[in-house]
Amino acid sequence: MTLAMTPPKGWNSWDAYGASVNEEEVLRNARIMADKLQKYGWEYIVVDIQWYEPQANSSRYHDFYPLVMDQYSRLLPAENRFPSAQKNLGFKPLADEIHRLGLKFGIHIMRGIPREAVHKNMAIKGTKKTARDIALNNICPWNSDMYGVNVDLPEGQLYYDSLLELYASWGVDFIKVDDIADSKIYGCSHRKEIQAIQKAIQKTNREIVLSLSPGPAHIEEGPFLQDQANMWRLTDDFWDQWPQLYQMFDKCREWSAFIQPGSWPDCDMLPLGHIGIRSVDGGASDRYTRFTKSEQRTMMTLWSIFQSPLMYGGELTDLDPWTESLLTNPAVNQMHGTLTYQTEIFRDQKWIVWCGKSSDKIYYAIFNVSEEERNVPLQIIDKVLTKRRYLDLWENQFIEKEVILIESHDCILLEEVI
Repeated sequence: MTLAMTPPKGWNSWDAYGASVNEEEVLRNARIMADKLQKYGWEYIVVDIQWYEPQANSSRYHDFYPLVMDQYSRLLPAENRFPSAQKNLGFKPLADEIHRLGLKFGIHIMRGIPREAVHKNMAIKGTKKTARDIALNNICPWNSDMYGVNVDLPEGQLYYDSLLELYASWGVDFIKVDDIADSKIYGCSHRKEIQAIQKAIQKTNREIVLSLSPGPAHIEEGPFLQDQANMWRLTDDFWDQWPQLYQMFDKCREWSAFIQPGSWPDCDMLPLGHIGIRSVDGGASDRYTRFTKSEQRTMMTLWSIFQSPLMYGGELTDLDPWTESLLTNPAVNQMHGTLTYQTEIFRDQKWIVWCGKSSDKIYYAIFNVSEEERNVPLQIIDKVLTKRRYLDLWENQFIEKEVILIESHDCILLEEVI
């Protein structure tokens, strides 16, 4: 992979708006990103699922609701939600506006071809074969929109080619493909359709990041995913609860060997700030993140030293100073984009320690995963922290290593000072 040589960073509409985001909301978040976050490398604005469903109003889907399509079985933006898509312009006007802000534009799609197109036996661009001819009864268990595509048929590949041709003409820079990295029904990724989508991207001659969802991806498929995608999810949807965050340490340890420029294991979005505005997923609705400040810092530290892609899920117009500080810390952002190696180096029931290395720096993240405030034990200090002084990246101050007190579910992120 020669694209996404550093982990992608941006905003995604799902955590705040579910399937219901509209053009005005996308643009107001993009403007805040351009103003406050872009200088720190945040650049993708991603419209999540069901932008083609006129009556979408939350994270709950309207099963078998009529969708907006063109004559070639390709989904189009719902004009009542995205008025600039009128006159058959699709997402091009919105993408153009995002690009004028100096940002990049992304969309979510479901694997497959619309069931509605199959039932109506609609056309496919470039062939006399129809949607019914290429469809497979290979479905998503949680969304009713699509059938799978038989890409063993040339016309199946042709359908994906036509999709990516359309998206490239709109100016799409990022595509999140859902129901593909893992299947709750079929027990593995949909390899053939992943390959077909990547082939279609290459035919466009446009740089388009390919992100695969949801997980958990299967570790035995790591080499395949590295070869075919820029990002792939390690979990199902991640939400703002400590047990899910604690489980991510296992996922990161398992997948760290597969991190490389151009292909990034993905810990999922950052449920920070104001989320759930029109979403009822994650066990709650309209709220500020349920993570404590300690847990928020732990999440940002783990995601950063692991080099996960970073997709902020909150409403950026409500960005508070604390959350902004987590996203804009210069030293943490630099570490996230320049590491060449990282691994877990210590773990017991109370402590987890990661080490990360760049060409000229060494970093240590020490996590207190216990339920009590504790001093970092001498066992860790003596074996891991062999230098006298370290820079605390979150507090931007030097510390002496003798006594380090860390709150429950919190961490410290240190740069070795030579």
